[in-house]
Amino acid sequence: MMMTKGSIYFNGKILTANPEQPYASAMAVLDGKIIAVGEKEEMPEIDGDQIDLQGKRVLPGLIDAHLHPLYLANAAKQIPCTPPVVYSIEDLIAEIKKQVETEGKDKWVEAWGYDEGKLEEGRTPTRWDLDRATLEVPVVVTRTCGHIVSVNSIALELAGITRDTPNPFGGEIDRDEEGVPTGILRENARNLVFKAMPVQTLEDNVNILAELSPFLLSHGITGITDLLARKETFEYIDLYNEAAGRGLKQRSVLYYVKEDLEEEHAFTKTSLDRENQIFIGGMKMFADGSVSGQTAWVNPPFLGRKENSGIQMTTREELLAGAEMAERNGVQLAIHAMGEQAIDLIVDSFHGRKGWLQDLPSIRIEHAAMPTDKALRRAAEAGIAFVPQTVFLFAEIESYIKNLGAERTKRNYPVKTMLESGILTALSSDAPATAWADPVNPFIGIQSAVTRVAYDGTDTGQEERVDVETAIELYTREAQKITRIPGVGQLAEDYYADFIVLDRDILAISPEDIGEVTVERTYLGGELVFEKEAVSEKL
Repeated sequence: MMMTKGSIYFNGKILTANPEQPYASAMAVLDGKIIAVGEKEEMPEIDGDQIDLQGKRVLPGLIDAHLHPLYLANAAKQIPCTPPVVYSIEDLIAEIKKQVETEGKDKWVEAWGYDEGKLEEGRTPTRWDLDRATLEVPVVVTRTCGHIVSVNSIALELAGITRDTPNPFGGEIDRDEEGVPTGILRENARNLVFKAMPVQTLEDNVNILAELSPFLLSHGITGITDLLARKETFEYIDLYNEAAGRGLKQRSVLYYVKEDLEEEHAFTKTSLDRENQIFIGGMKMFADGSVSGQTAWVNPPFLGRKENSGIQMTTREELLAGAEMAERNGVQLAIHAMGEQAIDLIVDSFHGRKGWLQDLPSIRIEHAAMPTDKALRRAAEAGIAFVPQTVFLFAEIESYIKNLGAERTKRNYPVKTMLESGILTALSSDAPATAWADPVNPFIGIQSAVTRVAYDGTDTGQEERVDVETAIELYTREAQKITRIPGVGQLAEDYYADFIVLDRDILAISPEDIGEVTVERTYLGGELVFEKEAVSEKL
C-alpha cells in the first residue's frame, strides 16, 4: 500500500548517533520525521522523492549546548580584535579611528574578541591606549571571554567610575599604583558601563538574529541555546519568536539570567513548552569568571599575579536560592564555573540533594574547566551535567599556558575523564567568547576534543582525547539529553529528520583536518534549509 508523500534518502554514510543502530545507508522521511533507517532495500514504499546522498557522510543536525547567538550576531558587526584585522593594540587604535571617521561622533564604538596573549604587546588595552584613538567617543572593547572589557576615559566618565568607586561584589575595577582606574573592568564591574550604553531596539535585534540563522545552518547547527537570555531591556522569548517569524530556523532553548527574574513563577506554560520551536529551558547563574582572563576562582592561584585566585561571584546561599526558584518554575539551573573552587562550591552545595526534574539534569555546570577528582565523583553521584568547551584550549592556548602553566593546562576540560566518571556531558562553542575568527564552528570544537592539540601545535592533554564518534555524539545525542529539545540528536525512527551532509568523511580523514570539514547541505524536518552554493561561508 502506497504511503503519503515523503522522501527516501539513500547511498549515504549515515552516522545515526543511535547506539542501537549506529550506521545506515538510507532513511525514509514522512511529514518531517524519520519512519525508517537502514539499507535502501529495507525502506518502505513512498510516493515521493528519491534523493541520492552520493556516498557522502551524513550526521544528525548539531546542537550547540552553550551559545550566545545574539552576542555572536552583534559581535560580527563590531570591530574584530582578531587576525587578520588586529594583531596589536596599535592595530586596534587604528581601527577605532577609522570607525569614528566613518560613523561619526554620535555612536559608541564597540570591538570584540581580543586576547592579550595574541596581541604583540602581550597585555590588555587600557583607557590610555583607547584615548589615543578618541577622546570624544566612548569606546568599549570586550575580551574574547566576554568577562572583561577595556574602555576609554569618556566611557568611564559616562559610567560614573572614578578612583572613589568601590568594586561591586563579583567584580573588579583595575587601578594603577595611584588608585586611578585603568579602564579595565572585570566581571560584574562591566555592568557599570553597560548601564550607560545606548540600548538596541527589539527590532534591531530581531533582524540581526534572523540574519544569523543561515550562517549557523552553514555550520550544520540546527539546535541552539542562549545562555544569557534577559528580561531587563526586552523579553528574549519575544525576541526569538519574532526572529523565527523572519527566518530564524533553529530549534532554540533559552536560559535566563537569574538577576532578571523576580517573580516566583517567572515563566508561562507556553514559554516552557518544549514542543515549540523556541522555549525556555532554565536559569543562569555565575560562580566565577574565565581562565584566560584570570577571573576564574581557582586553587592554586594563577601564575603571574601574586596570590590571584580569581573572583568568587556567588555564595552557597545564593546557589540554593537559585535552585529553589528553578524548582518552582520547573526549569534547569545552569551555573557558570571554571575554577576548582567554583566547581567545588556548586558540587558540594548540591551533593546529596535530590534533583527536581525527572527527565533531564536539574543542574548543569557550564565550562567545568578544572574539576577536581572529588568534584568529578560527587557531580556524577548528584546527576549534575557538564558542558565544556575544548575549543578554548585550541584557540586561547597562549593565555592558558601563561596563566596556568603547561601541565595544569593539560588537565583542563577533561572530557574523557568526565565521561568515564559517568557525567552527562555535551560539547559546545560558547561563541562568540572564543579567540577564533569563526568561533561557532563545531568542527574546530570536535577537532580540539579529538586531537587535544592547539592551533599552534601545543599539546593540550593527550590523556583526555576522545574518538571522533564520541565527539560527534557530544554535539548531538548527549547535547539533546541536556537541552531536551524533543525529537532531535539522533537519526532514528520517530525523530525529526534534522541532518547534515558533509563535504568529506569526518570519520575517515586525519583528525588534524577535521576543522576543515564543511557542510554541503542542512535539513530541518526533512526540508532543505541550507545548500553550500546558495549561502556565503561568512556571516
